[in-house]
Amino acid sequence: MFEPVSSRVSFPEIDASVLQLWKDKDVFARASEERMESPSFMLYEGPPTANGSPGIHHVLARVFKDVICRYRTMKGYKVLRKGGWDTHGLPVELEVEKELGLNSKQEIEEYGIEKFNQRCKESVFRYVQEWEVMTDRIGFWVDMATPYVTLENEYIESGWWILKQLWDRDLLYQGVRGTPHCPRCETSLSSHEVALGYKENTPDPSVFIKFELVSQDTSDDVSTYLLAWTTTPWTLAGNTALAISETEEYSVIQVDGSNGQERLILASKLVSSAIKEDYQFISTVKGSDLVGSKYVPLYDPFKFNLDELHMGRFDGGQLLRGLSEETASGSWQVYAGDFVSMEDGTGVVHIAPAFGDEDLNLGKERGLAFVQHVNLQGNIVGSYSYAGKFVKDADGQIIDELQERGLLYHNETYRHTYPFCWRCDTPVLYYAKPSWYIRTTSVKDRLVEGNQNINWYPDYIKDGRFGEWLGNNVDWAISRERYWGTPIPIWICDQCGQQECVGGVQELSAKCLPSCQDEISALDLHRPYVDEIQLKCTSNGCEGLMSRIPEVMDAWFDSGAMPFAQWHYPFDNESIDTDGRFPADYICEAVDQTRGWFYSLHALSTLLKNQPAYKNVICLGLILDGRGQKMSKRIGNVVEPLSVLDAHGADALRWYLFTASHPGEPRRFSDKLVNETLRRVLLTLWNVYSFFINYATIDEFHPDHIPENWVPENELDRWILSELNVLVGQVDGYLNEYNPTDAGRRIQEFIDQLSNWYVRRSRRRFWKSENDGDKLSAYAALYDCLVTLSKLMAPLAPFIAEKIYQNLVFGVDPDQTDSVHLAVFPEIDQSLIDQELMDATRLAMRFSSMGRSARSKAGLKVRQPLASLFVRVRNADEEKYIRLVEPQILEELNIKKIEFKSDVENFYQRAVNESEDPSNAVIQLDNYSVCLDSGYMAAVNAEITEELASEGLARELAHRVQGLRRDAKFELTDRIIVYYDGPDAISRVMAEHLEYISQETLSDDVILGSPDDGTASSLQTIEGMEVMLDVRRV
Repeated sequence: MFEPVSSRVSFPEIDASVLQLWKDKDVFARASEERMESPSFMLYEGPPTANGSPGIHHVLARVFKDVICRYRTMKGYKVLRKGGWDTHGLPVELEVEKELGLNSKQEIEEYGIEKFNQRCKESVFRYVQEWEVMTDRIGFWVDMATPYVTLENEYIESGWWILKQLWDRDLLYQGVRGTPHCPRCETSLSSHEVALGYKENTPDPSVFIKFELVSQDTSDDVSTYLLAWTTTPWTLAGNTALAISETEEYSVIQVDGSNGQERLILASKLVSSAIKEDYQFISTVKGSDLVGSKYVPLYDPFKFNLDELHMGRFDGGQLLRGLSEETASGSWQVYAGDFVSMEDGTGVVHIAPAFGDEDLNLGKERGLAFVQHVNLQGNIVGSYSYAGKFVKDADGQIIDELQERGLLYHNETYRHTYPFCWRCDTPVLYYAKPSWYIRTTSVKDRLVEGNQNINWYPDYIKDGRFGEWLGNNVDWAISRERYWGTPIPIWICDQCGQQECVGGVQELSAKCLPSCQDEISALDLHRPYVDEIQLKCTSNGCEGLMSRIPEVMDAWFDSGAMPFAQWHYPFDNESIDTDGRFPADYICEAVDQTRGWFYSLHALSTLLKNQPAYKNVICLGLILDGRGQKMSKRIGNVVEPLSVLDAHGADALRWYLFTASHPGEPRRFSDKLVNETLRRVLLTLWNVYSFFINYATIDEFHPDHIPENWVPENELDRWILSELNVLVGQVDGYLNEYNPTDAGRRIQEFIDQLSNWYVRRSRRRFWKSENDGDKLSAYAALYDCLVTLSKLMAPLAPFIAEKIYQNLVFGVDPDQTDSVHLAVFPEIDQSLIDQELMDATRLAMRFSSMGRSARSKAGLKVRQPLASLFVRVRNADEEKYIRLVEPQILEELNIKKIEFKSDVENFYQRAVNESEDPSNAVIQLDNYSVCLDSGYMAAVNAEITEELASEGLARELAHRVQGLRRDAKFELTDRIIVYYDGPDAISRVMAEHLEYISQETLSDDVILGSPDDGTASSLQTIEGMEVMLDVRRV
């Protein structure tokens, strides 16, 4: 028999018992072991960094991964889901810096790279236990026993192999570019890292600067200036050219300057927006005629004590260190640039080749001087008046100084979108320096083409956020001037400059100096140990030694390499291309990973295998707090997952996350919202389940009692099993299409129908004492619904599904599969689907709801019978449906008959004319209370006859007696005796409706008077009459 079930339930306690059951039965491992010959389904787990506690956003991604994997397991697949830890990179270093009180790379090196990296290594596993507890508690099945770890030598070696493949194909190179640079972290950032840190509405100075022309017409003693605009005053000391559009027209205007009259040159199209004062138009000049004009440098670099490391020149596109007045002769003049915009500014662009990619390109093309007066910490060097300051802090002083020199035309604040370091929140600087790049632009078309073969959920990400990112692809800056990361395996000769890329430990052993070979087998591939390994120069005739470059890899390279490195490919597991482990069938992370992990996976896979790394991806929106604000530790609105799990259990949290909004959309999150999900969905299901168990136990129902090939005959049973099988097909389809949101919502609707229509309307079938065929049919139908629901819900709500399955299935038949998660996903039975009956029942629900609204408007309790319901439907089929389910509507609304009057349209039109909103209104018309809803009408006859009033009083008396039964805590099947006393009207109703009251309350006798034991009876007020009521168990 079934185990007893209480209506009072603790879902966290269910979680604990189910977790123990899975552990005892080793269910997760068996999910793969028992399907070794089945087709594979591969999940790539985006590796988290365990140097911080997990948050709700981590739960979101993990449950969306889990739901699809559980579903595929039940569909017969061998699901591979290897866990992993992301252990390298700036996030780890920054946390350790804080702990050690270090503030710069210099301080790290003084502390010692070896000790620093050891602290980093220790820190990345600090919170592993918290992550494992959270992962366990939410029911996310993933292999955490043998995870891939990005700091392990085997993982690093696979990364080296990837770089070697790219090196051999000339796809890995070093170049000088205007690179996004974080001055706090003192390292480059890739374009996808920059994309993670943009801030809207960032204030910056907007300054219009005057550059005085060298050649002037001095006849009228009026100086002429080129007017340029910039939002980075700190770069002005690095200015070595101005750019204009040679095809545009420029205006010469005269204004009152700080030193009297002066002339300004700017694009004619921008005069009205840039000049805010009265001016005199002098003339126009073609942009091409301005090309070659010399101007006076704002800051002569030879006067500010800059060393040759901070000055240079371009020759043949190459940057040569050191600068003289002779070699700088082509600088501080006007050049044409096709990047000059007429959208804002002045049409004259300030060019500082040391800061910005367009500036740098023009510098290379024109052989300009290169003045880099800012160091890698973002501080001004040299003997400028503002030297030693951080660039952003120097802006104000620079503006004041230019004002004093009469070179500032206008200054205001400009608000725009600006990148900040996504890890430390420092403003990003665009800084020309050598970095190592992967030539992703060489496969741009293949990246775009491959994206079309990926199924994105939501679909608009494909050609939107991700597709646009691919379309604007730039080469991937992979080198980081840091310490804790995968060392870039490139060695350079100290004599001839020969470069060598090493693709693995064996190759390193073969090429290193003999004195190093004994160290290789046990070598930790991190800095500083790998830095100590030297190679003999591979260039013919050179006797030099090769040392490793100091840079480490972008940590996004580590995560993007995981399809290969998690298996130590190709050194081991050479078959991943053919055995189902590559590419992934499924990945899932938040929308910010479109330019992070999603991109790095796609880029490396395309470069190596000429195909995408994954077939299907769910892209999740952000989690907001209950008020719609983004969660932030700074604001203090971050929710700790374990507190929610302790309060409501995992299934309520999972269900809310699945159904609150579709993937890609933001979700509001609060304890209150999760509790509402628990109450509306899980408690409703649990109450149906406990109702079934209680009555099945009383009647000793066993699933074996259901006849073989049983087919329901009762209309309610046929309807609910029809709805159930439609549900099976819909949920299967939704999950197959990676849409757990609509799967959950559809199950939710069915649970509501099951509880609030089927069970409520079938209660008397379970209450009656005789065990006839109709009662057995009700048990069979409800049992089928609950068992099927446990399987349909298993991927989404694995704990309650397991609990119900264990009691209803495995508990009564040990030959069945011993876990719902190892069971076969339900299959649709088309023979049980009756579309006409479902349409009719949904119409019955609609008219029942409308009828209740009409009764409520008229102040008529549902227990008061009414004479008739007057309805309007929208077509002849619906009238047929109403007649089919008429008994259900009559019983639901406690009404004697439904009327289809010939003058229904006239009455309906009168009601429409009386209402303010005919699409949704309840009004009084004649003696009817009328509800209108989208073309339907339900009008209840509000006239109550003496006979109807008597019956209504009988129902109210039965209701009060039922309340006394509950108060006395009688069992559902206890027989009772009812005692009453009151006015004659009460006695008359008791007599007239004795059979009804007895049946409803399980009364063996109804006695006028009080019990003999002398206890006080309950005084009730019913219809204004005082009535004494009491009950005793027989």
